[in-house]
Amino acid sequence: MAVIITDTCISCDACLDECPTESIVDNDENPTGEDIYYVNAETCDECTAAGTEPACAEACPTEGCIVWAEDVSTDGKTAGEPCIEE
Repeated sequence: MAVIITDTCISCDACLDECPTESIVDNDENPTGEDIYYVNAETCDECTAAGTEPACAEACPTEGCIVWAEDVSTDGKTAGEPCIEE
């Protein structure tokens, strides 16, 4: 399970320090080579352990930048939809 950071990311670093599982890397360390931040799907737990919305999405100033992944396991969530609607 994981979330995805889309290409609307402004690389502001707001999400990096908020991720409790340290699953987010900046564009310099993105294994896909894309120039956006990346969420490691193997370690991201969508903050379900904390029982909250994804901390990265709460910290992100760009509406709709962080979306649910295709393998989302959180009930009632749809892949590709923003994690947090403002």
